[in-house]
Amino acid sequence: MEVFGSSGVRGVVGEDLRPADAVAVAAAAGSVWGEGRVAVGRDTRLTGEMLADAAASGLASVGLDVDRLGQIPTPGLQAYAEREGVYGLMITASHNPPQYNGIKLVSDDGVECSRAQIEAIEERLFADENRDVSWERTGKSERIEGARRAYVADLLAAVDREAVAAADLTVALDPGHGAGSLTSPDFFRELGCEVRTIHAQPDGHFPGRNPEPVESNLGDLQAFVRATDADLGVAHDGDADRAIFVDERGEFVAGGAALAALTEAALGPGDTVVSAVNATQRLVDVVERAGADLTLTPIGSTYIVSRIRELRRAGASVPVAGEGNGGILFPEYRLARDGAYTAARFVELLAASDDPTSALVARYDGYENVRLDLAYDGEEERAAMLAAIERTAKQSEGDLDTTDGYRLDFGDGWVLARPSGTEPVVRIYAEAGSKSRAEELAEVFNGAIAGRTAD
Repeated sequence: MEVFGSSGVRGVVGEDLRPADAVAVAAAAGSVWGEGRVAVGRDTRLTGEMLADAAASGLASVGLDVDRLGQIPTPGLQAYAEREGVYGLMITASHNPPQYNGIKLVSDDGVECSRAQIEAIEERLFADENRDVSWERTGKSERIEGARRAYVADLLAAVDREAVAAADLTVALDPGHGAGSLTSPDFFRELGCEVRTIHAQPDGHFPGRNPEPVESNLGDLQAFVRATDADLGVAHDGDADRAIFVDERGEFVAGGAALAALTEAALGPGDTVVSAVNATQRLVDVVERAGADLTLTPIGSTYIVSRIRELRRAGASVPVAGEGNGGILFPEYRLARDGAYTAARFVELLAASDDPTSALVARYDGYENVRLDLAYDGEEERAAMLAAIERTAKQSEGDLDTTDGYRLDFGDGWVLARPSGTEPVVRIYAEAGSKSRAEELAEVFNGAIAGRTAD
């Protein structure tokens, strides 16, 4: 089991992650959290109930009561944790394929656990020093009804329902058989949108598409938007903390373009935006136009949330943050990525504009993105790949940034290579003004890996 990567614990069930691991992680977390209750939720994966049962047992074994929320989006569990003032444990592998599952830990304010909290839990886990309780003090479980409904009510209260309803918009939703299937269709109908759905049956096999909402997985949604004459297509990942869009023509909207549009609508002079080291130049352009500041973190929502907290403690205004993968935060609403709320903010933009989706994002055109996922087999191959990347980066004429992996800026584009925190792959990201230039930049590292020799 690989413990606490950039997005919590995650791995292939039966190989990297077993029920005993969920018991151990939950018991360690519960020992650090102390007495009280913990909310446990899960997405729609086939192994979710098994691992949620195991986690509940681990929590009960150290004396905590468990609120069993069942299938719910991650932001829904976070909303419950904030409302009830309890810690949370979410069984999900987010965008990963169906054989994966994982564990995310949430603090009692509804925000992902900080790095300091995670490190304390990890230390307790490795020390195997959990708080033992006698048989009569073990925790009990209670099934909680209405957590999904309360989450939808929170969303509705945070959006301009009258403006959205007056716009008479048709939204095509693709929850990808994940947890968003249970909340987003109702939410957008109650907002006053005409809703059409595809892949909206909860199913841990994910028969319609892979859970990751990238362009190559969204062909059905693109065709569905054209067939239904929808104004906007919305796709979620498995736990619905992300939203990716398709315009009214059925064309994929780059995640960086959507992030730029939402940021420009929320940003003012002197504000600060937080994003990851793979931030699109579109976002840089928006921040510069607004007279705002941009700060970059390692990739992963935990790092972004931690930086937002630091900035806000220092008195900074952070109206928006996130990444171009659809994981966007609006801290004044909640310090959490929320795919349904992100989509609602985009619908508000549409409702306030005379332009269709394609025109709204057109001003952020001019950049092309490439992403390569290079699988490795074992730690030795991974080390050789990273060594080749490091040698190439240090020999390059590009400006090097090592915040997370190796990013090279060449003026007309950039390329980043880093190991994934959630899958056994090295990812290469590149962006430039043309597809050919982005592909050329990606080849800087891809070629180095292909020709590598182990040190």
